[in-house]
Amino acid sequence: MMERKTLKNISDQLVLVAILLISGIQSFAHESIGLLAENTFKAGASVSNITPFLGGGIVGNFGDPPPAKYIHDPLQARSLVLDDGTTKLVFVVCDNIGLSSGVCDEAKRQINQRTNIPTQHILISSTHTHSATSAEGEGVKRRGWNMDQPLDEYQAFIARRIADGVEMAIHNLVPAQIGWGSVNIPEHVFNRRWRMKDSVINPFGQYDRIKMNPGIGNPDVVEPAGPIDPQLSFLSIKSMEGHGIALLANYSLHYIGGVPKHDISADYFALFAAGIADLLQSTSQDTPFIGIMTNGTSGDINNVDVKGSKPTDAPYAKMRYVANDLAQKVFQAHQHITFKPWIKLQAKQFDLLLQVRKPDNQQLDWAKRILAAAKDSKPINHPLERTYAERIVQLSKEWPDQISVLLQTFRIGDVQIAAIPFETFAQTGLEIKAIAGAAETFTISFANGSYGYLPTPDQHDLGGYETWLGTNRVEKNASTKIVSAIEALFTSMQQQANKPLNNNSK
Repeated sequence: MMERKTLKNISDQLVLVAILLISGIQSFAHESIGLLAENTFKAGASVSNITPFLGGGIVGNFGDPPPAKYIHDPLQARSLVLDDGTTKLVFVVCDNIGLSSGVCDEAKRQINQRTNIPTQHILISSTHTHSATSAEGEGVKRRGWNMDQPLDEYQAFIARRIADGVEMAIHNLVPAQIGWGSVNIPEHVFNRRWRMKDSVINPFGQYDRIKMNPGIGNPDVVEPAGPIDPQLSFLSIKSMEGHGIALLANYSLHYIGGVPKHDISADYFALFAAGIADLLQSTSQDTPFIGIMTNGTSGDINNVDVKGSKPTDAPYAKMRYVANDLAQKVFQAHQHITFKPWIKLQAKQFDLLLQVRKPDNQQLDWAKRILAAAKDSKPINHPLERTYAERIVQLSKEWPDQISVLLQTFRIGDVQIAAIPFETFAQTGLEIKAIAGAAETFTISFANGSYGYLPTPDQHDLGGYETWLGTNRVEKNASTKIVSAIEALFTSMQQQANKPLNNNSK
């Protein structure tokens, strides 16, 4: 009996070893070459039209928004769905200056209802074109606190079209391969915040050491107040037959502009998308190639060379030049990337509680004095003082003392992506890129909501437009807290990168 039991134990052990060997081979296969049917990597992309109705106000500048009278090019929601056989990730990038968190939440709810994809696996962002009508509420509501308000007509339309686009991208899913890369393109990005020889007065009657957009040829500028991020990062996806499916890019350039004030336009983001499609789309493929440009950490970055000469470009000419140049440089870098037939996908998110900056009694008294004067009266210190008086009164009355902001991270093979619902400074983006743990890292701003500018603490000390109360609404060390939270999410994903997959996160 003992001899038979021993033999049986040996047999059991051999079976266990065989199972482990088979399991190891399967793990190697899905990690390295993706040959197992249950772990086939798939991708699909689509475009849905979110062009607003004519007549709405085109936001993006101060003063009364001019009504939209002409659609120069349609606004789109571009969707990309990735599927590693266990987990799906969704990107949606909308041509708009900024989406409210309510629009994003409603779109995610509809996507989850239709597809069962968890909402934490859905990343929705806007490009920040300044030639679109508002998706954050109409009129003064755009800067108010609207979390408990129903969506307006255009917001509901966008949410529905986002969900439609994702459903179409899922319909387009095919076995695919993915690669990634980056290229430095510094010639189009400039820090727009400048140290001045003398301090400059702000709308509150105080003095700043920084001026935003001081003007080309201004003799009083000293130096830029912060860095740029010249890196353009990209993910490229093609079918197993080699047909291009999509390319998702990320570049830290605010927008270009040069658009007639009554025109609706998607700015350089859409022109890049079209340009890279022309370069990478196969003529024999059935579904169109989808180019996508996301806005990186461009809160203090623009396309204006203060030390250069004044532009003489015709409308749309500058954005066309920049977009085509970016597309050509990405196409060149694209020739050297390696495609993989399978990679692991991960998603994590965290709700970070931040204090809201509120005006003190002295600031509110100042605002009341400004607003008590006739609207056509001459400004006391600054042409925007009435605008900011209105903003801080609204902030005091409508905004809560604390808000919870959604931070989201994706990991795609060796690429880690952060998503932040602010106009994020380049310095913060560089800090996030410095976090170890991946071959490629980038940040998508204006993601899952839009809460205003996010200066770093040292930039708050210098002052300037992006730091003014009403332009910035959250605590001065918010960027530091956000970087720490994202680092924790990245670390968690890195720790899980080599763990076995489960089948519960489609």
